[in-house]
Amino acid sequence: MKLTLYQIDAFANKLFSGNPAAVIPLQHWLDDTLMQTIALENNLSETVFFIPSTTADADYDIRWFTPAVEVNLCGHATLASAYVLFTMLGFDKKVLTFNSKSGKLYISKKDDLVTMDFPSWKPERVDVYHDSVSEILGSAEIVGVYKYRDILVELANEEAIKKCTPDFTLMKKHFDKMIITAPGKKVDFVSRFFAPAAGINEDPVTGSAHSQLIPFWSEKLGKSTLHSLQLSQRGGELWCKQINQDRVTIGGNCVFYMQGEISVD
Repeated sequence: MKLTLYQIDAFANKLFSGNPAAVIPLQHWLDDTLMQTIALENNLSETVFFIPSTTADADYDIRWFTPAVEVNLCGHATLASAYVLFTMLGFDKKVLTFNSKSGKLYISKKDDLVTMDFPSWKPERVDVYHDSVSEILGSAEIVGVYKYRDILVELANEEAIKKCTPDFTLMKKHFDKMIITAPGKKVDFVSRFFAPAAGINEDPVTGSAHSQLIPFWSEKLGKSTLHSLQLSQRGGELWCKQINQDRVTIGGNCVFYMQGEISVD
């Protein structure tokens, strides 16, 4: 069996930046073990698969795999999938609807900007994890610890985000995923994202983390439209908006890198 694979740099406006995703369109789901094995072989933070939807209220069903596990939501691979559909596979509706394990995802494209309508996951302050977070992040000055899907740690400033060197072995023992964030110098906020338990020590750019970051910073800064940077080595830029208490939008650019064919006979 031969499958087409596209590799796209998401949340990027030039090659070799943003977050690379492998996008594999299917007509029907492969065996879960095979999809996980393909993701491991690709060795990118995410490999995404989609099929024509099995329901009338969506265009495609979508699933995401890290090299180690299937995840319930991935922003950059959703952005990359939409980019492939809009620009390479001839999808011509104004709004693309995905069915996913996190519900309906609505994607639109205007000029070069692809915008995703995602769930809003407002994290709440927690105190029980403070000591373990402090140990994992070393000398970083912690302003607060919050949680929704992931642990979200607010640090003092952008410089603290850049300098942070987590203990990934220790993090893996305590948490599946962790976001660190702080106010930005030239943007509203900055962040980094770690997921050693999912096989990714640091993710270059993480759309799903912004489902939590947008409501957090929207409330904190008292504004609904936000501009953010993820400060990984590759870096990524996101345009964000808090629509209401249930939904956010996350926008970014994509750059085509590669199209190929894989054989899984």
